[in-house]
Amino acid sequence: MKYKRILLKLSGEALLGKRQYGIDPQRLAEYAKDIKEVTDRGVEVAIVIGGGNIFRGVSAASNGMDRVQADHMGMLATVINGLALQSALEDADIPTRLQSAIKINEVAEPFIRRKAMRHLEKGRVVIFGGGTGNPYFTTDSAAVLRAIEIEADVILKGTRVDGIYNTDPEKDTSAIKFDHISFDEVLRKGLKVMDTTAFTLSQENELPIIVFDMNKKGNLLKVISGENIGTKVNL
Repeated sequence: MKYKRILLKLSGEALLGKRQYGIDPQRLAEYAKDIKEVTDRGVEVAIVIGGGNIFRGVSAASNGMDRVQADHMGMLATVINGLALQSALEDADIPTRLQSAIKINEVAEPFIRRKAMRHLEKGRVVIFGGGTGNPYFTTDSAAVLRAIEIEADVILKGTRVDGIYNTDPEKDTSAIKFDHISFDEVLRKGLKVMDTTAFTLSQENELPIIVFDMNKKGNLLKVISGENIGTKVNL
């Protein structure tokens, strides 16, 4: 395996599957199988998941809700998704721990960096819920922050497209895909990989990002094996 410890970033929308709202158990089961393929090979996996399938704070704030309240609701949505993913992983016989940036001791451990790293060393998948625990920060920022804290080798951003394109491939059939691109070039071209705060933090800490199609079975293992899947962003 090319990478020993990874941070997998999943959007909340990824859990929708074919549904309009909520969580698709079949999609969760598929993700669990893909994750088991890599944990069985000794790869240490941490996961940050969004909450957009349940509640999106920015959208609510734009409709008049208090932004801080809305963001806290979004953080709680990520914990719900984390619990669902934890259940699916444990059904696949993967030992798992859910840590939350917001204290919800009855359902999740508080985030403690050393404890998270110890779980990973013991072969447990660690799911980080609750975002950063602060409003005005996205789960992209939480993913980069946690990846740096646990000393991950790479951030794998699982999406529904197979990489980074010069335009939206779902709207433009002539869109050109990048196999490799630098941080500076992403900023220069104005490409949307992560929000600016998260992307800058990743760049400053020289933490590579790989954007790939998580919904294609086997892609996660291929990426971690070093195959040319998706788009890699680094210095």
